[in-house]
Amino acid sequence: MRKRRVFRPEFKAQAVLDEIGGLKSAAEICREHRLSAQVFARWKAEFLNRAPEIFATKRSQGNEQERIADLERMVGRLTMEMEALKKASTILTSTSTGNDR
Repeated sequence: MRKRRVFRPEFKAQAVLDEIGGLKSAAEICREHRLSAQVFARWKAEFLNRAPEIFATKRSQGNEQERIADLERMVGRLTMEMEALKKASTILTSTSTGNDR
């Protein structure tokens, strides 16, 4: 039983780019690398379908970084508020117990 060949993503991308760029035809690429036309067509379809993700990730990463910065600011503010409330609580409890004597 033959093992299936595994191709690196870089190889797949280069093969598709060679065909899209007009350097080689799909048939030439398939012959040269002993690929079936169906496999190459699947690689090309996946490449073209996922191409918009390359440009979308920059915007989404920027949005994610902005969201992280906002959350970090909120955590800092809440931490400061909590410390202030703890101090106020200890002051109020110590003065209330001192008045009873």
